[in-house]
Amino acid sequence: MDSRLQTYVVEDNLTIRENLIGTLEELTPTTVVGFAETEGVARAWLDGHAEGWNLIVVDLFLKQGSGLGVLQACQRRGPGQKVVVLSNYATPDIRRRCADFGVDAVFDKSNEIEALVDFCLSQARALHPSPKAE
Repeated sequence: MDSRLQTYVVEDNLTIRENLIGTLEELTPTTVVGFAETEGVARAWLDGHAEGWNLIVVDLFLKQGSGLGVLQACQRRGPGQKVVVLSNYATPDIRRRCADFGVDAVFDKSNEIEALVDFCLSQARALHPSPKAE
């Protein structure tokens, strides 16, 4: 069993996506298993991959469609599968709307990347707890 978080990224900005993937894979036990730039591609991936992922990171504004549509598609996930939003528009209203979709956390791209890293570390520990020393 792979002890790394199997993560899917929904982000249309190439620079942000590459930096995010690099940061997550370097600082957390994460393997990015794929990405989408549009709602349609993300929803199709989710339809074909109900299992095999632990985390999805979603931006709300995409080249086509909306991250909100991706969040809607994530509502049928298992208890060990987490969904987070990473957006430049993490306003109180957006945070409420995301909560309505059952999102596990919302992070602001400009100043909450460290909090996202901490979230990933916490999720990895929860999925794969260390054996207790005797």
